[in-house]
Amino acid sequence: MFVWSYWKTIFTSPASPSDEFCLSKSDKEQYEKEERPESQQDILRRAAKDLPIYTTTASRAIRYCDRCQLIKPDRCHHCSACDLCVLKMDHHCPWVNNCVGFSNYKFFLLFLLYSLLYCLFVAATVLQYFIKFWTNDLPDSHAKFHVLFLFFVAAMFFISILSLFSYHCWLVSKNRSTIEAFRAPTFRNGPDKNGFSLGCSKNLREVFGDEKKYWLLPVFTSLGDGCNFPTRLVIMDPEQLTVSSQNEPPKSSGASQPFPARPLSESQNRLLDNESQWVEGGSEEENVKSGAKKHVIVSLES
Repeated sequence: MFVWSYWKTIFTSPASPSDEFCLSKSDKEQYEKEERPESQQDILRRAAKDLPIYTTTASRAIRYCDRCQLIKPDRCHHCSACDLCVLKMDHHCPWVNNCVGFSNYKFFLLFLLYSLLYCLFVAATVLQYFIKFWTNDLPDSHAKFHVLFLFFVAAMFFISILSLFSYHCWLVSKNRSTIEAFRAPTFRNGPDKNGFSLGCSKNLREVFGDEKKYWLLPVFTSLGDGCNFPTRLVIMDPEQLTVSSQNEPPKSSGASQPFPARPLSESQNRLLDNESQWVEGGSEEENVKSGAKKHVIVSLES
C-alpha cells in the first residue's frame, strides 16, 4: 500500500482547468490590445459572468493567469515548477516531484499515512535490539551499528511525517489547502479561511468520497470536478453591510459584478443534500430583534 500510494502520488498528472475557463479568441485579442487594467478587468468580468467563480484577488479583481491565458477557477493556482495551473493546488512537493492538488491529494494523504505506519513498524521491530545495544547484550559485530542507524532514521522520519500528516489532517477537517491556510481566499464579504468548509464530516467526504470502503485504497474517489466547490453563505451584520455599502462606490448589476451573490447551480453536489434552504431577507428580519446585532448565519445550498 505504501508503494502503491507513492506511485499514484508521483505519476498522477495534476488536473488543469477545462476549456470553458479559457478566453475566446476575440476576448483574448481584445485583452492583449488593452493597456488599462480597468478595461482588461471588464473583459474578464464579461467572460466570467457565467462561470462558477466566487473568489477574487485581494483587490477584488478576476483571477487571471497570463501564463496559461485562462480565468482561474476557485482554489486554482499556477505552479511555476510544473508551468501550469493546478486545480485545488495544495503545494509542489519535491519529495514526489509533482504538484499535490485535486487529482492526487488523497493519494498524498495515504502516502503519508502508510509512510507513518511503515516507520513505526521498523522502529518497533528494531527497538528490542536497540535496547540490547545500550545494555551491552548485543554481540560485538558491525550489525549493531546498523541497528543503531536504522532505529534513529525510522524514529526521526516517524516524528517528521507525523507532524506533516497531522497538519494535513487538520487542513482536511477545515477544507483548506496549504495555500489557503496562509492566504485566505477572498469572497464577496471579504477574506474567509472557512469559506469552503461544510463541516468536518462533509469536508472529509469531499476528499475521500462517499464510499468508506475505498478510503484507505489509493483509488480516486474525491467528489466534484475540481473546478467548482460548494461554499458557505456568510450573512454579515446588517450595520456592517450598511457601512460598507456607504463606503463602496455603487456597482451596476450584470457584467460589472465580479462574482454572483449566491453560488451558481453548477456547484450543487451530494455534499449539500438535505441541508437547509437559503435564508431569505424576510425570515432574517423576523429572527432579529431591533437594536440587537445579528449573529453570523451560515446557510448551505440545498
